[in-house]
Amino acid sequence: MPPIALTPSRQIPVQDDWLAQREEEILLPALPIVDPHHHLWDREDERYLLDDLLRDAGAGHDIRATVFVQCGAMYRPDGPEALRPLGETEFVTGIAAMAATGRYGAVRACAGIVGFADLTLGSGVAPLLDAHQAIAGARFRGVRNRTAWHPSPAVRSNLVTPPPGPLEHPRFAEGARELARRGLVLDVWAYQTQLPHVAALARALPGLTVIVNHCGGPLGVGPFAGRRAEGFAAWRREVLALAALPNVVMKLGGLAMEVGGHDFHTRPLPPGSAELEAAWRPVIHTLIEAFGAGRCMFESNFPVDKGMVGYGVLWNAFKRLATGASDGERAALFAGTAIRTYRLDQAPGCAALGALPEPSVRGATA
Repeated sequence: MPPIALTPSRQIPVQDDWLAQREEEILLPALPIVDPHHHLWDREDERYLLDDLLRDAGAGHDIRATVFVQCGAMYRPDGPEALRPLGETEFVTGIAAMAATGRYGAVRACAGIVGFADLTLGSGVAPLLDAHQAIAGARFRGVRNRTAWHPSPAVRSNLVTPPPGPLEHPRFAEGARELARRGLVLDVWAYQTQLPHVAALARALPGLTVIVNHCGGPLGVGPFAGRRAEGFAAWRREVLALAALPNVVMKLGGLAMEVGGHDFHTRPLPPGSAELEAAWRPVIHTLIEAFGAGRCMFESNFPVDKGMVGYGVLWNAFKRLATGASDGERAALFAGTAIRTYRLDQAPGCAALGALPEPSVRGATA
């Protein structure tokens, strides 16, 4: 039986037995990959820690390193509210140190860490950013706030629904400016309806690298259900405006969430990579054409996207989507852009990432 869909306010549950029904030969197994977006957590209803990540990463693709992105895991249980997210950075720094020893295999898990700091604190966020850097050192690469919001209750993806408006908050840009001063990046998960706010922020802070998560949040549920062509046109207009800003980088992934309107998780068999390639081609190809390979990076968004697709099949789909790319473009899409944008080669145990080939490609300015 296929997994049962939950309400749109929750992620799709992972069912390993269902995913195991789809196995594929790994395409381009020697292509180096850096997975720039995944989570780790230990919740009442789900556990996804280092061994789970390494099990997925061991599906046959050549995963060299990963980037952890905030998800509210392992916050400190007490102390000042603003400082509690430091617990997540402490937790992930320990995981990264374990992976860097090589005792758990070749994957340098959590080579980059994107944590949480409330940017609506404005310049008052500075001590918190310094504390994150003191904990994680060169692994700490930036922050992400919970920003994905839509007035329709049918459009939900965050486990904790944020209030509307953090990107427009009068002190958010002030707090983001503190990131730029430290050479840190801002990851943003926003739905397509919020992209004008992302563009305004990136325009106001040209010295800040803004990394847009999950293809800019194309929507297919709630008021967007059954209106894919109309929604795509509106999404395309906004991402083209973002692409005109040289400090914006795009993550290609996150399309296996319910908010995108796909229902692969409701079917008797999980999707194959060819089916995913066909479904995702309009979005992915629009973004690569607009941003260039030098400002795009494929991401797994695991374990969130694991509710619809297995890790091996997911990266096969991405490789199919990159058919026709030059060697340099492929190197950037699968590793080079992530390494450069997050400066992963500066992390402990990751110097070898700097030796991976990254020929010059369009858009490599972030």
